[in-house]
Amino acid sequence: MLPLVLMFVVLYFLMIRPQMKKAKEHKSMVDALAAGDEVITNGGIAGKVTSVGENFVKVEVASGVELTVQKPAIAAVLPKGTLKNA
Repeated sequence: MLPLVLMFVVLYFLMIRPQMKKAKEHKSMVDALAAGDEVITNGGIAGKVTSVGENFVKVEVASGVELTVQKPAIAAVLPKGTLKNA
């Protein structure tokens, strides 16, 4: 019985806990989205957030071109000015 408990403890600290921490960080990043943020989606599309709704975000990818994406599809928030250099 002890080896089974030990395996669960190791599994928790090596796999489950880091995954929960990463999910919590992603949720806080998505909740903090605001207009003007520069983001990258899970599909690799980079753009500037123009409006934030309850479940969706409008991202401007080119002048006058906006895409509507789900909030969880935002992979990362880029530092300000990143897209101007690209």
